Amino acid sequence: MNSCDVCIRGGGAVGLALALSLARQGLAVGVVGAPAVADAAAVPARPDVRAYALNDRSRRLLTTLKVWDALPPDAVTPVDDMRVHGDAADAAGARGAIAFSAWQQGAEALAWIVDAAALEQALATAARFAPHLAFLDAAPAGVPLTVLAEGKASASREALGVRFERHPYGITALAARLVASQPHQGVARQWFRSPDVLALLPFDRPQPGASYGLVWSLPTAQAEHWLAAEPAAFEQALNEATGGAAGSLTLASERAAWPLMLGRAERLCGDGWALVGDAAHVVHPLAGQGLNLGLADVAALAEVIAQREPWRALGDATLLRRYERQRAGPNAAMALVTDGLHHLFAQDQPVLRELRNRGMTLLDRLAPIKRLLTQQALDR
Repeated sequence: MNSCDVCIRGGGAVGLALALSLARQGLAVGVVGAPAVADAAAVPARPDVRAYALNDRSRRLLTTLKVWDALPPDAVTPVDDMRVHGDAADAAGARGAIAFSAWQQGAEALAWIVDAAALEQALATAARFAPHLAFLDAAPAGVPLTVLAEGKASASREALGVRFERHPYGITALAARLVASQPHQGVARQWFRSPDVLALLPFDRPQPGASYGLVWSLPTAQAEHWLAAEPAAFEQALNEATGGAAGSLTLASERAAWPLMLGRAERLCGDGWALVGDAAHVVHPLAGQGLNLGLADVAALAEVIAQREPWRALGDATLLRRYERQRAGPNAAMALVTDGLHHLFAQDQPVLRELRNRGMTLLDRLAPIKRLLTQQALDR
């Protein structure tokens, strides 16, 4: 490809989803940056233990791109119910909890847990066979629109002089795959335990019906300790933290970790360029909405480009600001929610613990509010 209409820097899930979306419009799209998994026969240097929690809107987008149905059956697990557990009991012995049910909400599922490597492989395969789409070693000159999807450490964003506000949490997310002694039954579980947050995502790899993806957000010193700990010691700590609610848990993979932060680019677009995904915004993973936000960016930008006036250039700043306006509210709202929850549960004072527990118990009894929260999370 000697020239292209759109150059996308970044071959991760968000970049490839955007490339497929724009190629479907007949635009010539070039992707700079090889996909994370470019060859189904290749063995990664380190197993990918990440799992994504995707909402209904993300699933619809991936279905339209012919990617969802290409995923292996054991790489996707629907979440039928979710149990959110409060932290340690308050002075009165109360422990807050909230239960969400897909059946009560009239939804097919609350979310779908997807193997990260399998999703990126399916996207890469679709991209290799898509018309109007090519992988490039470098960006051609004179491209009308460049979209940066390189992640939170985007060098291209820095080269543009776009300021990216970073607020490190001093928290590290620790991830692994687990096998439980009892079936998960499609139930996701989360514990807010001040100062850590522990999530078990039901999964069918490596053992169908009895596996979980673990995301345990801990103060960095603790995370580093458990990352290096012997498997038996780690499993003991994990089982103590979950109290046997999911059965006895054992490690089924290596452990991985990454630091958490709140991040936001000062602007999402300019003349001839736009930001999507983690290059534009980073939130705490406690709500599992990181990739959902990125795929919502993809849908919004693709829609704006599809609806542009025939005489307007792809990189026209006025056109791209429509995308920025469409995404500014949802991105800011999710950052506010996740950051607020992090700070709320990071405090260990007895009074705050009692208020949290009582608030969770009250929320669990308020069906209309629970329904509203669920609809927002599903993004239906």
